[in-house]
Amino acid sequence: MISVSKLLCGLDAESDGLRYDAADGSKKPQISEEVQQRPVVVWNTTKRCNLYCEHCYAGADAEGAPNELSTAEGKALIDDLAEFGAPVLLFSGGEPMVREDLAELVAYAADSGVRPVLSTNGTLLTRDRARELKDAGLKYAGVSVDGLPERNDRIRGEEGAFDAAVRGIEACLDVGLKTGLRYTITEHNVDDLAGVVDLLVDVGVDRFCFYHLDYGGRGADISDVDLSPEATRRAVADLCDLTREYHDADEEIETLLVGNYADAGYLVEYADREMGTDRARLIYRYLRRNGGDPTGERVADVDPVGNVHLTQFWQGYSPGNVRDRSFGAIWSDESNPLLAGLRNREEHLSGRCADCAYQSICRGGSRLRALSAHDDPFAPDPKCYLTDEERGGEAALSRIESADGTATADD
Repeated sequence: MISVSKLLCGLDAESDGLRYDAADGSKKPQISEEVQQRPVVVWNTTKRCNLYCEHCYAGADAEGAPNELSTAEGKALIDDLAEFGAPVLLFSGGEPMVREDLAELVAYAADSGVRPVLSTNGTLLTRDRARELKDAGLKYAGVSVDGLPERNDRIRGEEGAFDAAVRGIEACLDVGLKTGLRYTITEHNVDDLAGVVDLLVDVGVDRFCFYHLDYGGRGADISDVDLSPEATRRAVADLCDLTREYHDADEEIETLLVGNYADAGYLVEYADREMGTDRARLIYRYLRRNGGDPTGERVADVDPVGNVHLTQFWQGYSPGNVRDRSFGAIWSDESNPLLAGLRNREEHLSGRCADCAYQSICRGGSRLRALSAHDDPFAPDPKCYLTDEERGGEAALSRIESADGTATADD
């Protein structure tokens, strides 16, 4: 994740230490005092879902997968993650709210020292369920909303899904559970972006995560409605402008971009153009600490039956199953050539990624999109929208070469 509000506006967040090694300069209580060493783990707790979203990376359906991890196996997984040092466990799906043991598992994670958070479509979140999860130790609920009512309901395959999600958000806010929006941008909903933000700000949401489409699950089936590089660039620019407008109006809105690390290079360029080179250099330093695309390193996934994946979107490949070996053993086994290659990807990146000036803060972007487009996990990400001048021009190189040193806290 790339925090637009942190980088452009200096807005403190509880992830500043984990993401940018900037805990000392933040006024918010921190998830971690130091930059992330172990992966955030997404657990797809079930394949069952009450909706049928067109871009679902997990391919969720009305029925769960055969032989999904039981409560006891889920707790064993959480023990594994705690021992390995995973900082955060994201309960996802399918729709995790359909699991009757969700609150029990959340409480077990919280008691084990692994920060529990939730990804949900929000439609099953009542005030009682929200309170139960908060009391169990849930720290955050990310609710998926993919447009204003008509577009959202069409994308999510259910009339009334938007209104139900908003009720779920309100239920979380009513019981004091930190809640945010998750929004996957495609041609189908890009025009609703600002309207959704404005509407949900009125509801009381102050955290917005904007996801680029990754080509996994049903997301691969709609790659033809993914934004073009040019349209992606415009959408990211609009989000940057929107974030600054809210900040200038004294609204502390946290905005994040997820799933396309070309955004990292673009934010440096945007800041240099709109805010000055000093700001661009500070942003570059933060992003270098963040480390670029986290696939196979700082993010991992466990699917409903225990298969480990290199990111939640890359469900088609697994280096092992937690029923056979511990998560830590699987994740640390660099005899796996793909896992080892991703962790040393600078040696393998090809094409425009190989000589990009922003390689250190992007690391090639989505390896899954590269595989989908080129049948090669180390080929260029087709969603890169940086110009040749931005990727390797004298201005970019000069700026990077001048960015050595330690980032300071924002004013």
